[in-house]
Amino acid sequence: MKIGNGERNRVPGLVFPQAPNLEKFLIISIVIIFLTFACTTPIQKSELITLNGSTMGTVYTVKIVKRDLFNLKIPSDSLHKQIDSLLIQINQKMSTYLTDSEISQFNQFQEQDWFPVSPELASVVKNALKISAKSNGTFDITVGPLVNLWGFGPENRPVLIPSEEEIRARKVLVGYENLQVKSDPPSLRKKNGGLYCDLSAIAKGYGVDQVASLLDSQGCTNYMVDIGGEIKTGGRNPNGNYWKIGVATPQEEFGVQKIISLMNKAAATSGDYRNYFEMDGIRYSHMIDPRTGRPITHQLASVTVIQDSCMTADALATAIDIMGPEEGLKFAISMELPVFLIVREGNSFVEKMTPEFENFLEFNRIGN
Repeated sequence: MKIGNGERNRVPGLVFPQAPNLEKFLIISIVIIFLTFACTTPIQKSELITLNGSTMGTVYTVKIVKRDLFNLKIPSDSLHKQIDSLLIQINQKMSTYLTDSEISQFNQFQEQDWFPVSPELASVVKNALKISAKSNGTFDITVGPLVNLWGFGPENRPVLIPSEEEIRARKVLVGYENLQVKSDPPSLRKKNGGLYCDLSAIAKGYGVDQVASLLDSQGCTNYMVDIGGEIKTGGRNPNGNYWKIGVATPQEEFGVQKIISLMNKAAATSGDYRNYFEMDGIRYSHMIDPRTGRPITHQLASVTVIQDSCMTADALATAIDIMGPEEGLKFAISMELPVFLIVREGNSFVEKMTPEFENFLEFNRIGN
């Protein structure tokens, strides 16, 4: 399995109706390759059950070790239907591309009263605000107005370079400190009527976590869940080894930069090297810095984060990507996070990583 592509984290919304070149997008977003390096014997397809489908503007894949069939509480086809149903429910709560989703209804709500939402949406927003505070606002789900302004959101805005006045007007609407959440009863409140939330940098990770929880509840212990390159593993692969995950390289469409070994861990990658536009010779990334209101301009091409929760890994990957290579690495080291960065240097790329990440490298893993 390979994680990481340039399109996953700052592409707003979770549904892409009539998305152009969807087939190419899906191929880039999720390339299923089982990495059998360091395995005693190759993994046979017959040793795995594969469930897949479409969700959140991309595809999902669930790999279950076949021996877990004996522990399943329901037939595998029923499990597949439950996964589809679960992801549809998440989409209906968190997609800015669905006008009747919970988050869209909240975005359309102009008052400053508490707005009732589901416990699931409240939980995601609560976690998002925690990461916003930890990252000093580089991760900010209220960045939606700026993302839309630069042509990367559901406004379907033509690709034009915004004026200084437009950027200033949108920045007034942005700021995680203007968003409040409570769990009892679950509800959200905006201090600014124009506040607009975009959950695209955290909802896929949340979806991965929820599918993994569903698998756990149904008796699965050895599996791998992938939604558009966001991954969570449970237990071991069919050979009894850690799951081998390839981190994508920015240099080749299907290349692998590094191999990591995961068991009961999640990984998410944020990058800017495939989703961008160029105008007058200038490259504009889809990664928008909430602090400046502009696309990032630094040389960090990709960042991969490993965590227990894919939702947390998803959000942290975006935060560090916005920070850039120096600030991002300093932040990761201070937080003792397993983080891997790929940085542009001229026409080549260099790797940087925290000591915690080294423990997950395929050749450093004990018990592979």
